[in-house]
Amino acid sequence: MFALSARRGVLASVAAQLLIATPALANEAQGGAVNLLEPKAGLMFWTLVIFALLFVVLAKFAFKPLFAAVEAREKALEDAIEGAKRDRAAAEASLAQQRAELEKARNEAQSIIADSRATAEKMRADLLAQTKQQQEEMIEQARRAIESEKANAIADLRREAVDLAIAGASRVIEQNLDSAGNRKIVESFLASLDGKAAR
Repeated sequence: MFALSARRGVLASVAAQLLIATPALANEAQGGAVNLLEPKAGLMFWTLVIFALLFVVLAKFAFKPLFAAVEAREKALEDAIEGAKRDRAAAEASLAQQRAELEKARNEAQSIIADSRATAEKMRADLLAQTKQQQEEMIEQARRAIESEKANAIADLRREAVDLAIAGASRVIEQNLDSAGNRKIVESFLASLDGKAAR
């Protein structure tokens, strides 16, 4: 490739020197000052011959490689443009895929947040129900404890009332009665009073 370029360069240089030297040689042969604007048949003939030779040499050695280089450059540019178009299409497809994945991730995140909120709300409701049940159980235990204490207090009051009634009756009657028998009589009397009060 380099040798071909060097050969073309030498031929072009020789052709250029011939073009420059031919009018000067023709003028020296005639002698005198050169008037390039004056039409001369010999000069015109040799100029046309040199031009034709130069054109043939350039057509054979320079134009084809120049046209081939221009065509190769055009093809390289077209290939580069096609490659750029392919790269752009690939980039757009990749961008669209990334946008789709981003949208999918955003939807999944919103779904996770919604699920978390629903789970938190369910846990809150469960905790409230459990707390309410525990409160009701505690209230029921307290109620049973109060009822038990109340029954124990009533029993203690009855015993004391029986003892006081027996003591009072003993003094009133002034005799010593059997304490167990008197206790049964008073307890049955108090039980009958409780039955009347319940009605």
